[in-house]
Amino acid sequence: MNKSTEYLIPHSNAAKPDFITSLRSLFYLLTPKESSFKDVTLVPNYTDNALAAFISLVLLELAISTFKGKKVYNLNHSLTNVAAGVCSRLISLIAARSIGISMYFYVHENWRLCDLPWDSTSTWVVGFIGMDFLYYWFHRAAHEINILWAAHQTHHSSEDYNFSTALRQSAFQWIGSMFFYLPNAFLVPPSVHLVHLEINILFQFWIHTQMIDTIGPLEYILNTASHHRVHHGRNPYCIDKNYAGTLIIWDRMFGTFAKERKDEQIAYGLVHNLDTFNPFVVQCLSYWHLFLRFLSIEGLWNKFCVLLKGPGWEPGKPRLGDPADIPQIEGPIVVYSNPTPKMLSVYTMVQYFAFTPIYDQLISLRWNIMGSVVVFDIIFILATLTCLGMLFDARKYAYHTEMCRCLLMCAILIASDGFLGAQHQFSKSIETFLLCLYSSSAILWTLVLMLKPNQTKEKLN
Repeated sequence: MNKSTEYLIPHSNAAKPDFITSLRSLFYLLTPKESSFKDVTLVPNYTDNALAAFISLVLLELAISTFKGKKVYNLNHSLTNVAAGVCSRLISLIAARSIGISMYFYVHENWRLCDLPWDSTSTWVVGFIGMDFLYYWFHRAAHEINILWAAHQTHHSSEDYNFSTALRQSAFQWIGSMFFYLPNAFLVPPSVHLVHLEINILFQFWIHTQMIDTIGPLEYILNTASHHRVHHGRNPYCIDKNYAGTLIIWDRMFGTFAKERKDEQIAYGLVHNLDTFNPFVVQCLSYWHLFLRFLSIEGLWNKFCVLLKGPGWEPGKPRLGDPADIPQIEGPIVVYSNPTPKMLSVYTMVQYFAFTPIYDQLISLRWNIMGSVVVFDIIFILATLTCLGMLFDARKYAYHTEMCRCLLMCAILIASDGFLGAQHQFSKSIETFLLCLYSSSAILWTLVLMLKPNQTKEKLN
């Protein structure tokens, strides 16, 4: 493998971090020595290997909130958060990370200003500061430039605020962000940059919680749960504030800092919420609205402004829109939800867990599974998440669509005659479980539709 090819496959020769290392990575508690690597193939995939740490902290937060009698988790919102996160990781299978790191490597190889040693603590610190500084400006741009906001709004669309909200990531944000990080390439080696690119995002997991109030003097330096709650609020004072990744000093320096107000309850989500649990809609609806605005507005200059100015901009208004247009929050705060029968909630949870083996093996064996099987897996996972979102939204024909999905998966498992199982390195017991689950699910929905024909006449939300 030549040098340029190696750099196109990040993490390909890396050791898997253990649970404690993964947990420490969520708090940036990795030493320069243990997180410096000669090239990007040796950089651990901290994000994909942090699943156990994510789940542990979610369960801990759930236990604490239950003990305190504060409801911060809603099943439909939480599963939609996970679904959006899965969508964002699936895009990485289409070489999203490799495109970004390839551009970075090209700039570093041809235009670097000096050679910084990859195993130096000073280089690690320069990489950390550079990454965090550039993240601030990308994050700010993602709120102030409409075409970038169309991707970033996915993360802000959750009306809950808990650890699962951190998982609600855009599948398309990388397209814009990778250009903002290129200035680092003039100094920082690609492997050092990749480490900080991963850890900077992972650090932001723990700040998505209502269970942590403040952390004392560190509030002046670090981005914290209190600061980030403001960032996720749709209260007028919260809009376009606290863009920090790890260090809040950038917001304090550039005038975008706002302190959390203890006398005003924060309402989370978008100024105009999406009101859906369909992850496909969560990822793409803003692009559709942007496209319609682009077509409908008159004048070439105004069309450019729709794309490049803020989401609230209109002709005759400031670049970021008129703050007076932001609606005041009036209590009680109502979170979007549709009444979901308990048995349907149980069913959706089972179906979410059922695609987990396929997703896990797809991520871990991405370089060994046939391309056609990778495509099938992606389509199957996206179809699963969309169908389950339709069930939560109580959409018309949601039951029919779910029945068809289960029938089709059952037929494919039978027709593949063990091929899919072999590609994913499944044991026979897992194959049998999946076949039984999807066949029984298809029968279940057939019976439901036969016994409750009126279900098909439900109105569209």
